[in-house]
Amino acid sequence: MSSITSVKLTLEDGSIYHGKSFGKIIPSAGEVVFNTAMTGYPESLTDPSYRGQILCLTYPLVGNYGAPGVEEENDMYKFHESSSIHISGLIVSDYSFEYSHWNASESLHDWLEKHNIPGLFGIDTRALTKRLREKGSMLGKIEPEGNETTFYDPNKVNLVEEVSIDKPVTYGKGKYKIILVDCGVKYNIIRNLLERDTTIIRVPWDYDYHNEEFDGLFFSNGPGDPKMCTPTISNIKKSFEGNIPLFGICLGNQLMALAAGADTYKLKYGHRSHNQPVLQVGTERAYITSQNHGFAVNNETLPREWSPLFINVNDNTNEGMKHETKPFFSTQFHPEASGGPTDTNFLFDIFLDNIKKHKDSNR
Repeated sequence: MSSITSVKLTLEDGSIYHGKSFGKIIPSAGEVVFNTAMTGYPESLTDPSYRGQILCLTYPLVGNYGAPGVEEENDMYKFHESSSIHISGLIVSDYSFEYSHWNASESLHDWLEKHNIPGLFGIDTRALTKRLREKGSMLGKIEPEGNETTFYDPNKVNLVEEVSIDKPVTYGKGKYKIILVDCGVKYNIIRNLLERDTTIIRVPWDYDYHNEEFDGLFFSNGPGDPKMCTPTISNIKKSFEGNIPLFGICLGNQLMALAAGADTYKLKYGHRSHNQPVLQVGTERAYITSQNHGFAVNNETLPREWSPLFINVNDNTNEGMKHETKPFFSTQFHPEASGGPTDTNFLFDIFLDNIKKHKDSNR
């Protein structure tokens, strides 16, 4: 780092936090949120679900293992969740100027600078997180000394349209053909599906796939308010009329709920961590999950043929749902998590089992 500049973070309630810069020295604005994970910042920064958000990491030491390179596997960056950084800014307590890791290719500072993302360190992230927990996620802006900007509300923008692909892309040559509706999909979802003898056709968020031939439908994670994805919701409603297996993750859970006739709402400060406990409904089995979402499904509005599949142990919010008679289910958490718990990776196996059963029954 050639120079360190004084920078301030201003929240919409007027509170100001002073720090020092790393990454790109530019102003930026977005919704300020926090993540309590102890590791995994390369995965978080490249997660499209963080689009338009200024991310505060509560783990105090960040940057100590640098940033991974752009080695590719199956036409995807091997150690990232997408091809670019999606956050609008990064807030940390202590930035490590030295890094060491077997696959690090550059420092976190250099990586952020390359992608035009500002970072702040020297911030009291505990105090900032406490304010966000008490008042809820707020708009914020990062301003280097003498370089001001205005607040920006990403919740008023269709962020899914920004992060989705423009035209279909195919991965793999497996036996089972899956249409993956890309609302901001993480690469590790695609990796998990490819490990299970599949061909993945990744399509844009508003793509009408009903004239295609496929064995299963997958609806991905993504940023923002699910109610803005009206074309996707309409397509899912039409899919519900059939029996082809469906699986949705994160935003996909919310979109399936809206298509079923349920409602969604914005959480006070969201769930963003690697340590969220969820309970499988009807059992005493709990799982530790990785999560990143600011909206949730209202369990009270689920129609009669749908029921909750998982419940968050901390606040009793919805963590997934299932259809009572058809092979449709979804989760609010991330069973493909990287880095994070892999306790629920078996859900991909259930999805593929549903596909195999459906395909066998229609021979």
